[in-house]
Amino acid sequence: MYDIVVAGAGHAGCEAALAAARSGSACLLVSSDLTAVARMSCNPAIGGVAKGQITREIDALGGEMAKAIDATGIQFRMLNLSKGPAMHSPRAQADRTAYTDYMKRALESETNLDLLQDTVTGVEVRNGKFFGVRLQSGQIMRAGAAILTCGTFLNGLIHIGMNHYPGGRTIAEPPVTGLTESLVAAGFTTARLKTGTPPRVDRRSIDYSIVKEQQGDSNPPPFSFSTGSLAEKQQISCFLTKTTSQTHEILKKGFDRSPLFTGKVQGVGPRYCPSIEDKIHRFTERDGHHIFLEPEGFYTNEMYVNGFSTSLPEDIQIAGMQSIPGMEEVKMIRPGYAIEYDYFHPSQIRGSLETKGVENLYFAGQINGTSGYEEAAAQGLMAGINASRKLKGLAPLLLRRSDAYIGVLIDDLVTKETNEPYRMFTSSAEHRLILRHDNADLRLRHIGRTAGLIDEETFMNTALKAVAVTQLTALARTWTISAAQMSRFQPATGEAPSAVPGMKVAQAIKRPEITMKLLIDALPVLAEQVAAITTDPLVHEQAEINLMYEGYIKRELLQSEKAARLDELKIPSSYNYHSITALSSEGREKLLFFRPDTLGQASRILGVSPSDISVLMVHLGR
Repeated sequence: MYDIVVAGAGHAGCEAALAAARSGSACLLVSSDLTAVARMSCNPAIGGVAKGQITREIDALGGEMAKAIDATGIQFRMLNLSKGPAMHSPRAQADRTAYTDYMKRALESETNLDLLQDTVTGVEVRNGKFFGVRLQSGQIMRAGAAILTCGTFLNGLIHIGMNHYPGGRTIAEPPVTGLTESLVAAGFTTARLKTGTPPRVDRRSIDYSIVKEQQGDSNPPPFSFSTGSLAEKQQISCFLTKTTSQTHEILKKGFDRSPLFTGKVQGVGPRYCPSIEDKIHRFTERDGHHIFLEPEGFYTNEMYVNGFSTSLPEDIQIAGMQSIPGMEEVKMIRPGYAIEYDYFHPSQIRGSLETKGVENLYFAGQINGTSGYEEAAAQGLMAGINASRKLKGLAPLLLRRSDAYIGVLIDDLVTKETNEPYRMFTSSAEHRLILRHDNADLRLRHIGRTAGLIDEETFMNTALKAVAVTQLTALARTWTISAAQMSRFQPATGEAPSAVPGMKVAQAIKRPEITMKLLIDALPVLAEQVAAITTDPLVHEQAEINLMYEGYIKRELLQSEKAARLDELKIPSSYNYHSITALSSEGREKLLFFRPDTLGQASRILGVSPSDISVLMVHLGR
């Protein structure tokens, strides 16, 4: 008998199994195809806006995704560099096959983790508590807890034009049947969502004299805090083009055979990643949409047509692509398609990702209505940690909204109505200035250590880094720039510095044209004192950001402390909201639906008013 069984080996399942095993639980990972673990069924890329921050948080907590993309990336870029540091987001294209191979090796080399090629088709529940999983082979696999990470497999249905047929993650994979029905029988409610993917084309059929080349960064920062420099890593280019009005007219001819417009697709699709036909239908004033041509690996001719997600008939797909500049002679390898699948509204899970209806049963990934590899991996990581802790009699490890983007993600799931695929954005995080990608290790290493996923040496190195940041920040507050020193340097703009003699370094750095590096390079005496603390440029960066934005950071920290006080007030799971007559009707309805664990969660539920929270606080105090 295993401690934990994980169903599904996508991005959520891999992180869940690794986290459970690394924290000391005997774990079994069940997948219908062990050659396709962590398969990138859509875009072969990791990171991006907010997703890059999540990936670095996964690494800081002891997950594997960041290490995997550092090892298998084929192009690395830092997005939004023209904006402030809170918006900087790392992104990388992956070698699709190499990424799967890397994660397979990581799973196979992990102590406490066994792999089984089979399919989970049901759950066994005894007296409201998880007992075991039913496998397609017929056996019952008993375990102390289970984590379901089923992705888009649950009763999956693939659509291409007017044709539709059962399918899982990709065209060639079968769906999972029986598991949804088993969960419904256990008391869960389900609904349908939809997602899609673009065609894949032969990159030898692209006219590169017409499309615009996009190269990677020359010295990109790694995703993992344990990875060395990526400066020498081989990279390959992506390419940019766009649709034309002719493209739109061609695609419109297929609308009468589109499953989106003929009612064949019942599930709700992602608002922020629409299909090309949806974009044309919704944004009629646009005469073009960007198309990104992204290689799928070093040793394949397959190319991903990002921005052209579609479920139109194949003849329309190829005709539409051949009207795009640079793609006139394009050859299609695989058509785009849409896939419908079952999900379970996340109001049925707690912040630990344990289900409310069945003890010791956890949901993670797209089964909770999310989209994206990174969102799935983050949930899998937290579910693996918390399932292991639950079996050891320990309290769940819960991240607050001010702790991590992962905390924002899970809190949004359990407090908001998820009727469409959930995607993380920086705008979702009210504390994004302190939730930057660059400080994820300083924010979360101690939590990863508590979870048992971070070793002592790594933890101590991060602690020393934090001390160095504090010391360097203190030095900047006390060091005064003299008139003679001020004359020795010019900002990068070539203009006279706006700092004045007698100004502290901490004050000077707040000026947009002055940086820590500029001061260190120009002032040898300051450079000596900085070097006595550390020569690590990442520490210099942390001190600089802390000083530049200290007023805003202090304000965010105060707001987070206020929210944390509400999150410390627990609400019993069986609390009788009907007994509080002063609650508004809508507030009572939403509280009964979501059953929040804390007063903080209750305060973030749409429809629960501040007066409802005040009334509830009084009654909880009694």
